[in-house]
Amino acid sequence: MTEDYVEEVLSVVERVPRGRVTTYGAIADVVGGGPRQVGACLSRHGGPVPWWRVVRSNGSLPPSHHDEARQAYLEEGTPLRRSGSVDIAAAFWSPAAS
Repeated sequence: MTEDYVEEVLSVVERVPRGRVTTYGAIADVVGGGPRQVGACLSRHGGPVPWWRVVRSNGSLPPSHHDEARQAYLEEGTPLRRSGSVDIAAAFWSPAAS
């Protein structure tokens, strides 16, 4: 994973508005690679950016991220489903459109 790729991914994540989310796949569509590569990038380098605004295509996060992310969602007013996952239809932000 190149430094340029890491910077591109982090740049996209930084642009996701408060209360909105995007997906690993949507970022991959813009910067290249695949959703897993975007996830690996965020796992290694995503600490300084709002990583909780990047979710799986079904609106869920890995279980290890749930508690911290949920608190951020509540603070930001991110639309959630009863299950606790993000309401992707209501919260999705497209990096391709920005």
